[in-house]
Amino acid sequence: MGIIWTIIIGFVAGVVAKFIMPGSNEPSGFVLTTILGIIGAFVATYLGQSLGWYAPGEGAGLIGAVVGAIVVLVVWGALAGRNRAA
Repeated sequence: MGIIWTIIIGFVAGVVAKFIMPGSNEPSGFVLTTILGIIGAFVATYLGQSLGWYAPGEGAGLIGAVVGAIVVLVVWGALAGRNRAA
């Protein structure tokens, strides 16, 4: 159930992160933004468990997932921008 919850939270976090960070370097497709949000939720869950913020098996909350999604979107934008310049 933890993975399903992380995916649902990641979906919402991806949408929220896209509204917070609209820009030209971020992915423009809804599906890609959602996938990056889910990845961000998994990143936030892993980092939160590693730092002791979340118990083992506990997923990231919405705020942590949004922060993780924003980090993933920034990294994606930096990598996509670098590939376009090359």
